[in-house]
Amino acid sequence: MARRKQNLFEDLIAITSKLPWWVGVVLAIVAYVWLHNIAAGEVTAVAQPGQMGQLATQTLFKTLALFGQYLLPFAFLVGAAMSAFGRYKRRALHEQVAASPDRGALNGMSWQQFEALVGEAFRRKGYAVTETGGGGADGGIDLALKKEGETFLVQCKQWKAYKVSVTTVRELYGVMAAEGATGGFVVTSGVFTDEARAFAVGRNIELMDGKALHALIRGVSVPSKAAAASPAATPAGSPACPVCQSAMVRRTAKRGANSGNEFWGCSHYPGCKGIRAI
Repeated sequence: MARRKQNLFEDLIAITSKLPWWVGVVLAIVAYVWLHNIAAGEVTAVAQPGQMGQLATQTLFKTLALFGQYLLPFAFLVGAAMSAFGRYKRRALHEQVAASPDRGALNGMSWQQFEALVGEAFRRKGYAVTETGGGGADGGIDLALKKEGETFLVQCKQWKAYKVSVTTVRELYGVMAAEGATGGFVVTSGVFTDEARAFAVGRNIELMDGKALHALIRGVSVPSKAAAASPAATPAGSPACPVCQSAMVRRTAKRGANSGNEFWGCSHYPGCKGIRAI
């Protein structure tokens, strides 16, 4: 079925609903004050016949402002209300899963709820989260994370009965390279294939299965499978992380006294921040 096209009014509501609720309230106040001043202003009298176009323009703006001073703030306030309600639902969903004794709660939700839950989990870890709308239950980047000036991309796969294959991880890695992202996450309610886990090693991609996601939401620390991997899974010449024993990758310091110097950093950064000197 073809998707119905939205009008400008609906677009404003949709955009505002993705912003913090207080931003929508501020926009509503600013829009009302600005348009009200225009609507209440006097139309400049026409001194010469050649200024009829200016009079028509002023009259048009005044008429648009007369209606817009109510319609535009209303759209912003509706979007703010939707944002606040969405925030409430995400918090409630997070608390519901956190209170569940097992990860079975992840399987009873829609993919939209799953993405909202993952976004809320990362927000509580200090990330600024942008919902990019990856294209439905299957495709694209679903979340963009910002923290300390660095960008991380997230793909959500709410697959209950299937393993996430290496293809998905390769796709994320390609987008990371194109966007210049520092790292990425693939989050699923299911599990990953061995090929997917092997590909992620050393590429700053963290694979988070249903068990790991449930532990993250509950605030429980669990060792990752990569941390338990044998030394053969570590790239040649790469030491093990002193914190989680995962493979390490070469990085370059971007700031501070050591800016420009290389060091070994954990491949599971930012989940693990273990480092070694080179």
